[in-house]
Amino acid sequence: MTTPNTVQLDNTKVATRPPIVVVLGHVDHGKSSLLEAIREDFRIISRESGGITQSIGAYQADLQGEKITFIDTPGHELFAQMRSRGAKVADIAILVVAADEGVKPQTVEAIVQIKKAGIPMVVAIHKIDKPEANAERVKQELAQHGVLVETYGGNVPSQETSATTKQGIRELLEMILLVAEIEDLKADKTQAGEGIIIESYMDARRGSTATIIVKNGVVREGDFIGTKTAGGKIRILEDFRGNHIQEALPSMPAIVLGFLRAPRVGEQFRIFEDEESVMAYVQEEKPKEKEHMVVLDSDTMVVNVVVKADTAGSLEAIEDVLRSLPSPEGKQVALRLLEPGVGEVLENDVKLARSSHAHIFCFRTKISNAAADLADRENIPIHQFSVIYELIQAARELLEKASLEEEGRKDLGALLVLAVFLTDKKRQVVGGKVLEGEVRKGVRAEIVRGGEIVGQGKITNVQHEKKDIPIATKGQECGLSVEFTERIQVGDQLQFFTEPSLKKA
Repeated sequence: MTTPNTVQLDNTKVATRPPIVVVLGHVDHGKSSLLEAIREDFRIISRESGGITQSIGAYQADLQGEKITFIDTPGHELFAQMRSRGAKVADIAILVVAADEGVKPQTVEAIVQIKKAGIPMVVAIHKIDKPEANAERVKQELAQHGVLVETYGGNVPSQETSATTKQGIRELLEMILLVAEIEDLKADKTQAGEGIIIESYMDARRGSTATIIVKNGVVREGDFIGTKTAGGKIRILEDFRGNHIQEALPSMPAIVLGFLRAPRVGEQFRIFEDEESVMAYVQEEKPKEKEHMVVLDSDTMVVNVVVKADTAGSLEAIEDVLRSLPSPEGKQVALRLLEPGVGEVLENDVKLARSSHAHIFCFRTKISNAAADLADRENIPIHQFSVIYELIQAARELLEKASLEEEGRKDLGALLVLAVFLTDKKRQVVGGKVLEGEVRKGVRAEIVRGGEIVGQGKITNVQHEKKDIPIATKGQECGLSVEFTERIQVGDQLQFFTEPSLKKA
């Protein structure tokens, strides 16, 4: 993501804007409770499942007429990308360290992200009211990681705080405003608005929804808005509390409805004069070959999972960790993610799970009635989660269970059919590109069309450049002689496997 601090301003029209502050730190060190204490006049967060913030949020506080925008990012280790994104959007970082626990792994990671973003840091030594609190130990541990607070001869301001007693909260805010004054943050309200997408999701009732931070200019209801991947006209503009507003000023967080499709998290947005300008700016995403599977050999068993999540940020975190899950010790079992997406579970997701013998993982999102009815009729398991590490544990358990199967269907790979050369009663000849894994003579295959299996048969020969070859691997184009009862069509996918069938994990 391009750092948004490169905005060119007309010095004759600029005015001071509020600071955008990212709150970083280790899980359970009190970031959300600190924010709640800062905004004690009204709650800024709802109760999170498991007591952990799991999606990025932006809120604005008012200290005697001076506004401060806060970005609250998840502290759990699974959300590294979301924390990095928050740091790049912000002007100032608050590093929260619990006085009773000291520096932890995510504290160190946060320090790295802050330094990488090149923004000033303020340390909040939190939970100072705890009997085990030791502020001096925290300062010493921070010094070991290159963070020297002012009382240790450095230039990093620090403040001891407590969300319980409210100790140091006002002083922390005053410190932030002082750092902001030194940074001399400016914006031009006469320009068209521009800023960053910090969250994006599909609301089943209201459509594509994005949370934005305005970095410069003004964003108004009715404006045409666009990123490199999505555009539209702002139908509804809301503040961070969901209240309807007419405009969002510099440094203000806002909720935007009107994108024709959900924009990517971390993208820069701009306001345009008309729809034609937006569409000219938006770059249609080029079709990409789907890469849902690690490269597998013939001895690897596969557990298929369809993943749906509430937001793009949550999905990003889930994908990262699921793709890196190791196989159970001594076993060759892999997890394959099938078309991970944002939004509620739909009927097509269930059809995909049915055709690929998959489980559906649903993270903090709804299941449509049609999908629930079909899943019930077809006995397709849908697992619902509200805490991410419970989802990860369930994935591990699926891998463990699959590894205990002595025999099973072994998925080998998939091919996209690009041409059909011959079709008769006994034999078909097709050409295509291997999308994942491999194909070889003698293996079985399924025809997948529109998310459903429409036929099954056997591969009798594999060729490349009109020569017989023993195997074709990912990225190769090849010709196949096949024995199928169903006629293959261009655009079909052939999924290759060996029998016997894998029991559902």
